[in-house]
Amino acid sequence: MTTSFDVIIVGAGAAGLMCAIESGKRGKSVLLIDHSKKIGEKIRISGGGRCNFTNLNTQSSKFISENKKFMVSALNQYSQYDFIKLVEQHNIKFHEKKLGQLFCDGSSQLIIDMLLDECEKAGIALLKETVVKDIYKNDDKYSVEIIDNIYDSTSLVIATGGLSIPKIGATKFGYEIAKKFDLNIISPSAALVPLTFSDNILKMCKDLSGVSQDAIVSYGKTFFKEGMLFTHRGLSGPSILQISSYWKLTNEIDVNLCPELNVFEYLENKKKSNSKQDLTTIVSEIIPKRLAISISEYLNIKGKISEIPNKLLLQLSSFINSWKLKPTGSEGYRTAEVTLGGVDTNELSSKTMMSKKHPGLFFIGEVVDVTGHLGGYNFQWAWSSGYVAGNNT
Repeated sequence: MTTSFDVIIVGAGAAGLMCAIESGKRGKSVLLIDHSKKIGEKIRISGGGRCNFTNLNTQSSKFISENKKFMVSALNQYSQYDFIKLVEQHNIKFHEKKLGQLFCDGSSQLIIDMLLDECEKAGIALLKETVVKDIYKNDDKYSVEIIDNIYDSTSLVIATGGLSIPKIGATKFGYEIAKKFDLNIISPSAALVPLTFSDNILKMCKDLSGVSQDAIVSYGKTFFKEGMLFTHRGLSGPSILQISSYWKLTNEIDVNLCPELNVFEYLENKKKSNSKQDLTTIVSEIIPKRLAISISEYLNIKGKISEIPNKLLLQLSSFINSWKLKPTGSEGYRTAEVTLGGVDTNELSSKTMMSKKHPGLFFIGEVVDVTGHLGGYNFQWAWSSGYVAGNNT
Protein backbone atom coordinates (compact mmCIF):
# COMPACT_ATOMS: atom_id res chain seq x y z
CA MET A 1 0.00 0.00 0.00
CA THR A 2 1.32 3.47 -0.92
CA THR A 3 0.16 6.72 0.69
CA SER A 4 1.07 10.03 -0.90
CA PHE A 5 2.03 13.35 0.67
CA ASP A 6 3.42 16.55 -0.77
CA VAL A 7 6.28 16.51 1.73
CA ILE A 8 7.86 13.80 3.87
CA ILE A 9 10.27 14.82 6.62
CA VAL A 10 12.44 12.18 8.31
CA GLY A 11 13.47 13.34 11.77
CA ALA A 12 11.29 15.26 14.24
CA GLY A 13 13.98 17.20 16.05
CA ALA A 14 14.31 20.99 16.03
CA ALA A 15 14.97 21.32 12.29
CA GLY A 16 12.39 18.74 11.22
CA LEU A 17 9.65 20.27 13.36
CA MET A 18 10.35 23.76 12.01
CA CYS A 19 10.36 22.50 8.43
CA ALA A 20 7.05 20.66 8.94
CA ILE A 21 5.42 23.79 10.39
CA GLU A 22 6.48 25.98 7.47
CA SER A 23 5.53 23.41 4.83
CA GLY A 24 2.13 22.87 6.45
CA LYS A 25 1.46 26.60 6.71
CA ARG A 26 1.83 26.76 2.93
CA GLY A 27 -0.98 24.27 2.49
CA LYS A 28 1.22 21.25 1.79
CA SER A 29 0.25 17.82 3.04
CA VAL A 30 3.13 16.85 5.33
CA LEU A 31 4.21 13.59 6.97
CA LEU A 32 6.75 13.86 9.78
CA ILE A 33 8.43 10.58 10.75
CA ASP A 34 10.62 9.88 13.78
CA HIS A 35 12.02 6.65 15.22
CA SER A 36 11.77 7.83 18.84
CA LYS A 37 8.90 7.55 21.27
CA LYS A 38 9.51 11.06 22.60
CA ILE A 39 9.76 13.98 20.18
CA GLY A 40 12.49 16.61 20.55
CA GLU A 41 14.69 14.89 23.14
CA LYS A 42 17.69 17.07 22.31
CA ILE A 43 15.53 20.13 22.90
CA ARG A 44 14.35 18.69 26.21
CA ILE A 45 17.82 18.01 27.67
CA SER A 46 19.45 21.20 26.39
CA GLY A 47 20.46 24.07 28.64
CA GLY A 48 20.12 22.00 31.79
CA GLY A 49 16.47 21.39 30.97
CA ARG A 50 15.68 25.03 30.16
CA CYS A 51 16.64 25.01 26.45
CA ASN A 52 19.15 27.59 25.25
CA PHE A 53 16.95 28.09 22.18
CA THR A 54 18.88 30.84 20.37
CA ASN A 55 21.52 33.54 20.76
CA LEU A 56 21.13 37.29 20.29
CA ASN A 57 24.60 37.40 18.70
CA THR A 58 23.82 34.95 15.89
CA GLN A 59 25.88 35.61 12.77
CA SER A 60 27.81 33.50 10.27
CA SER A 61 31.12 33.92 12.15
CA LYS A 62 29.66 31.82 14.98
CA PHE A 63 29.54 28.72 12.76
CA ILE A 64 32.07 26.24 11.39
CA SER A 65 31.77 24.81 7.88
CA GLU A 66 33.95 24.01 4.89
CA ASN A 67 31.97 26.84 3.25
CA LYS A 68 32.07 29.73 5.73
CA LYS A 69 29.32 31.67 3.93
CA PHE A 70 26.85 28.84 3.36
CA MET A 71 24.70 29.62 6.40
CA VAL A 72 24.34 33.35 5.64
CA SER A 73 21.24 33.06 3.45
CA ALA A 74 19.28 30.85 5.85
CA LEU A 75 20.16 33.01 8.87
CA ASN A 76 19.04 36.10 6.96
CA GLN A 77 15.77 34.49 5.87
CA TYR A 78 14.93 33.40 9.42
CA SER A 79 16.88 35.15 12.16
CA GLN A 80 17.10 34.76 15.92
CA TYR A 81 14.55 37.58 16.22
CA ASP A 82 12.03 35.64 14.13
CA PHE A 83 12.25 32.68 16.49
CA ILE A 84 12.08 34.96 19.54
CA LYS A 85 8.86 36.40 18.09
CA LEU A 86 7.39 32.88 17.85
CA VAL A 87 8.38 32.16 21.46
CA GLU A 88 6.75 35.42 22.58
CA GLN A 89 3.56 34.61 20.66
CA HIS A 90 3.27 31.48 22.80
CA ASN A 91 3.80 33.54 25.97
CA ILE A 92 6.92 31.59 26.90
CA LYS A 93 8.98 33.58 29.39
CA PHE A 94 12.74 33.63 28.82
CA HIS A 95 15.90 35.38 29.94
CA GLU A 96 19.40 36.14 28.73
CA LYS A 97 21.91 34.20 30.79
CA LYS A 98 25.19 35.54 29.37
CA LEU A 99 26.84 36.29 26.02
CA GLY A 100 23.45 36.60 24.30
CA GLN A 101 22.28 33.12 25.31
CA LEU A 102 18.49 32.92 25.70
CA PHE A 103 16.93 30.32 28.01
CA CYS A 104 13.37 29.50 29.00
CA ASP A 105 12.45 30.64 32.51
CA GLY A 106 10.65 27.33 32.82
CA SER A 107 11.13 23.91 31.27
CA SER A 108 12.47 23.06 27.81
CA GLN A 109 9.20 21.20 27.31
CA LEU A 110 7.59 24.58 26.65
CA ILE A 111 9.55 24.86 23.38
CA ILE A 112 8.64 21.31 22.38
CA ASP A 113 4.96 21.93 23.16
CA MET A 114 5.08 25.17 21.16
CA LEU A 115 6.46 23.37 18.10
CA LEU A 116 4.00 20.49 18.39
CA ASP A 117 1.14 22.97 18.78
CA GLU A 118 2.28 24.74 15.60
CA CYS A 119 2.47 21.37 13.82
CA GLU A 120 -1.07 20.55 14.90
CA LYS A 121 -2.36 23.92 13.64
CA ALA A 122 -0.59 23.29 10.31
CA GLY A 123 -2.23 19.87 9.96
CA ILE A 124 0.97 17.82 10.13
CA ALA A 125 0.69 14.01 10.20
CA LEU A 126 3.17 12.69 12.78
CA LEU A 127 4.44 9.12 13.02
CA LYS A 128 6.44 8.33 16.17
CA GLU A 129 8.34 5.11 16.96
CA THR A 130 8.58 4.49 13.23
CA VAL A 131 11.75 3.04 11.73
CA VAL A 132 12.44 3.83 8.08
CA LYS A 133 13.59 0.67 6.29
CA ASP A 134 14.52 2.23 2.97
CA ILE A 135 14.34 5.39 0.89
CA TYR A 136 14.49 5.45 -2.90
CA LYS A 137 13.34 7.43 -5.89
CA ASN A 138 10.78 6.41 -8.51
CA ASP A 139 10.64 8.84 -11.43
CA ASP A 140 9.87 12.21 -9.78
CA LYS A 141 8.70 10.74 -6.45
CA TYR A 142 10.62 9.83 -3.32
CA SER A 143 9.48 6.66 -1.58
CA VAL A 144 9.91 6.06 2.14
CA GLU A 145 9.40 2.45 3.18
CA ILE A 146 8.51 1.43 6.73
CA ILE A 147 7.49 -1.98 8.07
CA ASP A 148 3.89 -2.06 6.84
CA ASN A 149 3.58 0.81 4.38
CA ILE A 150 5.24 2.93 1.72
CA TYR A 151 4.85 6.70 1.63
CA ASP A 152 5.79 8.81 -1.34
CA SER A 153 6.20 12.52 -1.97
CA THR A 154 7.63 15.02 -4.41
CA SER A 155 9.69 16.60 -1.61
CA LEU A 156 11.78 14.63 0.89
CA VAL A 157 13.57 16.32 3.80
CA ILE A 158 16.28 14.58 5.81
CA ALA A 159 16.47 16.08 9.30
CA THR A 160 17.92 13.13 11.19
CA GLY A 161 20.70 14.99 13.02
CA GLY A 162 24.28 13.92 13.60
CA LEU A 163 26.02 11.34 15.78
CA SER A 164 26.11 13.21 19.09
CA ILE A 165 24.47 11.72 22.19
CA PRO A 166 23.57 8.24 20.86
CA LYS A 167 21.68 7.41 24.08
CA ILE A 168 18.82 9.64 22.88
CA GLY A 169 18.72 8.06 19.44
CA ALA A 170 21.48 9.60 17.30
CA THR A 171 22.39 7.47 14.27
CA LYS A 172 24.30 7.74 10.97
CA PHE A 173 21.06 7.32 8.99
CA GLY A 174 21.19 10.80 7.42
CA TYR A 175 24.71 10.28 6.12
CA GLU A 176 23.74 6.90 4.68
CA ILE A 177 20.85 8.46 2.75
CA ALA A 178 23.15 11.21 1.45
CA LYS A 179 25.65 8.61 0.24
CA LYS A 180 22.85 6.59 -1.37
CA PHE A 181 22.02 9.66 -3.46
CA ASP A 182 25.71 10.18 -4.25
CA LEU A 183 26.22 13.26 -2.10
CA ASN A 184 29.63 13.95 -0.57
CA ILE A 185 30.07 13.81 3.20
CA ILE A 186 32.56 15.89 5.18
CA SER A 187 33.95 13.37 7.65
CA PRO A 188 31.98 13.70 10.93
CA SER A 189 33.61 14.11 14.34
CA ALA A 190 32.51 14.96 17.87
CA ALA A 191 32.30 18.70 18.63
CA LEU A 192 31.53 20.81 21.70
CA VAL A 193 32.95 17.94 23.72
CA PRO A 194 35.21 17.55 26.80
CA LEU A 195 38.88 16.80 26.09
CA THR A 196 40.84 13.91 27.59
CA PHE A 197 44.48 13.60 28.70
CA SER A 198 46.96 10.98 29.86
CA ASP A 199 49.37 10.37 32.71
CA ASN A 200 50.30 13.32 34.93
CA ILE A 201 47.77 15.72 33.44
CA LEU A 202 44.92 13.25 33.91
CA LYS A 203 46.00 12.70 37.52
CA MET A 204 45.96 16.47 38.08
CA CYS A 205 42.49 16.72 36.53
CA LYS A 206 41.19 13.90 38.74
CA ASP A 207 42.66 15.52 41.86
CA LEU A 208 41.04 18.83 40.89
CA SER A 209 37.71 17.35 39.81
CA GLY A 210 34.96 19.92 40.37
CA VAL A 211 37.26 22.97 40.34
CA SER A 212 36.25 25.63 37.82
CA GLN A 213 38.12 28.69 36.62
CA ASP A 214 37.55 31.37 33.99
CA ALA A 215 40.24 30.89 31.36
CA ILE A 216 41.28 31.76 27.84
CA VAL A 217 41.71 28.54 25.89
CA SER A 218 43.48 28.90 22.54
CA TYR A 219 44.21 26.76 19.52
CA GLY A 220 46.19 28.58 16.85
CA LYS A 221 44.53 31.96 16.33
CA THR A 222 41.19 30.78 17.73
CA PHE A 223 40.47 31.41 21.40
CA PHE A 224 37.56 31.45 23.83
CA LYS A 225 37.34 33.19 27.18
CA GLU A 226 34.84 31.33 29.33
CA GLY A 227 34.68 28.92 32.24
CA MET A 228 36.84 25.79 32.37
CA LEU A 229 36.11 22.77 34.54
CA PHE A 230 38.41 20.01 35.81
CA THR A 231 36.81 16.54 35.76
CA HIS A 232 37.90 13.01 36.57
CA ARG A 233 38.18 12.38 32.81
CA GLY A 234 40.01 15.58 31.79
CA LEU A 235 38.89 19.13 31.04
CA SER A 236 35.42 20.46 30.27
CA GLY A 237 33.46 23.69 30.66
CA PRO A 238 32.44 26.19 27.95
CA SER A 239 35.94 27.30 26.91
CA ILE A 240 37.10 23.70 26.42
CA LEU A 241 33.90 22.67 24.62
CA GLN A 242 34.29 25.63 22.27
CA ILE A 243 37.93 24.94 21.41
CA SER A 244 37.20 21.22 20.89
CA SER A 245 35.39 22.09 17.65
CA TYR A 246 38.65 23.51 16.26
CA TRP A 247 41.32 21.34 17.90
CA LYS A 248 43.05 18.67 15.82
CA LEU A 249 44.50 15.45 17.27
CA THR A 250 48.22 15.44 18.26
CA ASN A 251 48.29 19.26 18.53
CA GLU A 252 48.57 21.46 21.61
CA ILE A 253 46.11 23.87 23.14
CA ASP A 254 47.10 26.84 25.32
CA VAL A 255 45.31 27.62 28.58
CA ASN A 256 45.60 30.95 30.37
CA LEU A 257 44.31 30.25 33.88
CA CYS A 258 44.50 33.90 34.93
CA PRO A 259 43.72 35.99 31.84
CA GLU A 260 43.22 39.29 33.68
CA LEU A 261 46.70 39.34 35.18
CA ASN A 262 50.38 39.16 34.24
CA VAL A 263 51.22 36.63 36.91
CA PHE A 264 55.01 37.14 36.82
CA GLU A 265 54.66 40.88 37.42
CA TYR A 266 52.22 40.15 40.24
CA LEU A 267 54.61 37.69 41.91
CA GLU A 268 57.61 39.93 41.33
CA ASN A 269 55.86 42.82 43.09
CA LYS A 270 54.92 40.56 45.98
CA LYS A 271 58.55 39.46 46.30
CA LYS A 272 59.84 43.05 46.17
CA SER A 273 57.60 43.97 49.06
CA ASN A 274 59.67 41.50 51.13
CA SER A 275 56.58 39.42 51.72
CA LYS A 276 57.11 36.49 54.06
CA GLN A 277 53.99 34.84 52.73
CA ASP A 278 54.02 31.31 51.37
CA LEU A 279 53.99 31.22 47.58
CA THR A 280 50.95 28.95 47.43
CA THR A 281 48.99 31.32 49.65
CA ILE A 282 49.80 34.22 47.33
CA VAL A 283 48.85 32.26 44.20
CA SER A 284 45.59 31.22 45.93
CA GLU A 285 44.58 34.87 45.84
CA ILE A 286 44.34 34.80 42.04
CA ILE A 287 43.26 31.21 41.27
CA PRO A 288 41.34 28.60 43.33
CA LYS A 289 43.35 27.27 46.30
CA ARG A 290 43.18 23.63 45.22
CA LEU A 291 44.49 24.62 41.78
CA ALA A 292 47.29 26.72 43.28
CA ILE A 293 48.40 23.83 45.50
CA SER A 294 48.23 21.36 42.60
CA ILE A 295 50.36 23.55 40.29
CA SER A 296 52.89 24.19 43.05
CA GLU A 297 53.24 20.46 43.67
CA TYR A 298 53.30 19.62 39.94
CA LEU A 299 56.18 22.07 39.35
CA ASN A 300 57.74 21.45 42.77
CA ILE A 301 57.97 25.17 43.47
CA LYS A 302 57.22 25.86 47.15
CA GLY A 303 58.19 27.99 50.09
CA LYS A 304 58.25 31.65 51.06
CA ILE A 305 58.10 33.87 48.00
CA SER A 306 61.01 35.97 49.26
CA GLU A 307 63.25 32.89 49.06
CA ILE A 308 62.22 31.69 45.59
CA PRO A 309 64.44 32.67 42.60
CA ASN A 310 62.82 34.72 39.84
CA LYS A 311 63.66 31.93 37.43
CA LEU A 312 61.23 29.63 39.26
CA LEU A 313 58.64 32.38 39.63
CA LEU A 314 58.80 32.86 35.86
CA GLN A 315 58.31 29.11 35.35
CA LEU A 316 55.29 29.15 37.64
CA SER A 317 53.75 32.25 36.08
CA SER A 318 54.30 30.91 32.56
CA PHE A 319 52.43 27.77 33.57
CA ILE A 320 49.48 29.81 34.87
CA ASN A 321 49.38 32.32 31.98
CA SER A 322 50.25 29.87 29.20
CA TRP A 323 49.75 26.21 30.11
CA LYS A 324 50.64 24.11 27.06
CA LEU A 325 48.52 20.97 26.88
CA LYS A 326 48.34 18.14 24.39
CA PRO A 327 44.97 16.32 24.65
CA THR A 328 44.93 12.63 23.78
CA GLY A 329 41.41 12.90 22.42
CA SER A 330 37.87 13.74 23.48
CA GLU A 331 35.03 11.97 25.27
CA GLY A 332 33.50 11.37 21.83
CA TYR A 333 29.90 11.34 20.68
CA ARG A 334 28.66 10.06 24.05
CA THR A 335 28.93 13.54 25.57
CA ALA A 336 29.39 15.72 22.46
CA GLU A 337 26.71 18.37 22.09
CA VAL A 338 26.93 18.39 18.28
CA THR A 339 28.60 16.76 15.30
CA LEU A 340 31.21 18.52 13.21
CA GLY A 341 31.04 17.78 9.47
CA GLY A 342 28.15 16.17 7.60
CA VAL A 343 26.54 16.59 4.20
CA ASP A 344 28.85 18.74 2.07
CA THR A 345 27.35 22.21 1.65
CA ASN A 346 28.64 22.27 -1.94
CA GLU A 347 25.96 19.66 -2.63
CA LEU A 348 23.15 21.96 -1.45
CA SER A 349 21.59 25.29 -2.35
CA SER A 350 22.24 27.76 0.45
CA LYS A 351 18.97 29.53 -0.38
CA THR A 352 16.71 26.46 -0.23
CA MET A 353 18.72 23.61 1.38
CA MET A 354 17.80 21.45 -1.63
CA SER A 355 20.23 19.04 -3.28
CA LYS A 356 21.74 20.41 -6.48
CA LYS A 357 21.73 16.89 -7.97
CA HIS A 358 18.28 15.74 -6.88
CA PRO A 359 15.36 18.21 -7.11
CA GLY A 360 13.02 17.83 -4.15
CA LEU A 361 15.63 16.30 -1.81
CA PHE A 362 16.57 18.50 1.18
CA PHE A 363 19.01 18.19 4.09
CA ILE A 364 18.67 20.43 7.15
CA GLY A 365 19.98 20.87 10.70
CA GLU A 366 22.88 18.98 12.23
CA VAL A 367 23.17 16.43 9.41
CA VAL A 368 24.62 19.26 7.27
CA ASP A 369 28.23 20.45 7.54
CA VAL A 370 27.31 23.51 9.62
CA THR A 371 28.27 23.53 13.31
CA GLY A 372 27.57 26.41 15.66
CA HIS A 373 29.48 27.60 18.67
CA LEU A 374 28.16 26.80 22.14
CA GLY A 375 25.29 28.98 23.31
CA GLY A 376 22.12 28.44 21.26
CA TYR A 377 23.68 28.79 17.81
CA ASN A 378 23.03 25.19 16.76
CA PHE A 379 19.35 25.52 17.60
CA GLN A 380 19.18 28.70 15.55
CA TRP A 381 20.73 26.81 12.61
CA ALA A 382 18.00 24.19 13.03
CA TRP A 383 15.25 26.83 13.03
CA SER A 384 16.74 28.73 10.08
CA SER A 385 17.55 25.75 7.85
CA GLY A 386 14.19 24.15 8.67
CA TYR A 387 12.35 27.35 7.84
CA VAL A 388 14.16 27.74 4.51
CA ALA A 389 13.52 24.15 3.42
CA GLY A 390 9.90 24.33 4.58
CA ASN A 391 9.32 27.34 2.35
CA ASN A 392 10.78 25.61 -0.69
CA THR A 393 9.31 22.11 -0.48
